[in-house]
Amino acid sequence: MLLKPLPISFEATASFCYRFARYHLLPEIAQEPEAVSGEPFRLVNVTTRVISRYLTDKQLAMTYISRDAGKPREVGAELKFFVALRAKRGEESPFVWLGQTGMYRLKSDSEITEEVAEDEDQIVEDLVDSEVNGWIYAFTFPAIKRDNGPYPIKIGLTTAADVEGRVYSQCRGSGFFEKPEILDRWQVRRVAQVEDAIHAVLKARGRWKEDAPGYEWFDTTVDEVRTILRFISA
Repeated sequence: MLLKPLPISFEATASFCYRFARYHLLPEIAQEPEAVSGEPFRLVNVTTRVISRYLTDKQLAMTYISRDAGKPREVGAELKFFVALRAKRGEESPFVWLGQTGMYRLKSDSEITEEVAEDEDQIVEDLVDSEVNGWIYAFTFPAIKRDNGPYPIKIGLTTAADVEGRVYSQCRGSGFFEKPEILDRWQVRRVAQVEDAIHAVLKARGRWKEDAPGYEWFDTTVDEVRTILRFISA
């Protein structure tokens, strides 16, 4: 099969895998029939097909040593990892994670926001690895905060020490109506996995706000998040 020309130079590196996945594979996947249909689809199946248009089996099997963990990473596996990472977590993602393993659907026009976080993206691009440490944060807005009972809280992550900068950068130019209030933050190891686990527990409890801008909003309380975090970290 004749391969499509790569839009960037191939390298068996984390930087190539991240940039190719985020800036090229993700937008192309959003144009595939499964995504355009608007119906739920399994992301990894479409990702595998799109990747095969650009890289040979030999290239996909090549490895590099990760900077943080010192472990060999296979190009094909890392491309799929970064596609899934950005599809689920990226503010630029054209997809909505459906809370099931690997299941997504294309965002509707009303769900697409202008949220960007270039500071976070640059840090992740420099330190790309599935075992990066960082901060879990929880924020809301004063107008929707409640003294008793659950209310909408966004649970996110950053690898930067400046949690305030990360949160405020998300809200600039995104149609939010007031300054966000950071409720708490927790420094953790393997931050992506910890965030995934918190999201999964909250979604299993029916806390996910499907109508919110982005997929990280939950009707919960800070105490509930703290309890989940303690359980995960035990």
